Amino acid sequence: MSGFFSKLFGGKKKEGSSDVEALVHTTVEGLLEKGGFELSFDLSSSTDDKGEPQLTVEFSGADEEILKDKEGQMIDSIQLFLKRVVQHHFPEDRTNVVIDCNGYREESSQALIDLADKLKGIALEKGKSVYFRALPPKDRKIIHQYLANDERVRSRSIGDGLFKKIKIYPVKSAGAESNHENSAE
Repeated sequence: MSGFFSKLFGGKKKEGSSDVEALVHTTVEGLLEKGGFELSFDLSSSTDDKGEPQLTVEFSGADEEILKDKEGQMIDSIQLFLKRVVQHHFPEDRTNVVIDCNGYREESSQALIDLADKLKGIALEKGKSVYFRALPPKDRKIIHQYLANDERVRSRSIGDGLFKKIKIYPVKSAGAESNHENSAE
């Protein structure tokens, strides 16, 4: 046990992408061992859309459903934990760590986009605002980015705290822009 945790919280090492990759590999192995998960993983290195280095851990195995349960909270937790471990050991490194389990992230994103598309249709059909349930920031970002591609609607986050609702509303015509937004509701 001390070997695993000493690697997590031990001294600093010199920075390098292979060192970061080795740290993530060792940490994931330790998590699977200590957690008693029946999972295997593939670790791949690439660059994200901003040109930053990215490590992707793809899980598979008998305990996949445990990771996917409750809207992927375990996947998100492992991802956050691994990011913090990398930040602790390599504070100057900008490697992004992404965790997935058998394509769960893509399925989840597509389900959000499908629901946003349905709500967008309702907003355009009725000419009124519609509201999306309270969501965490990463899910709101997916919806806002998707809706930004359609000039007929706008979206914005409503509320306080981490979880906020999304308001989807039709864009008013040029002559009606001076009217108050709530008059259509």
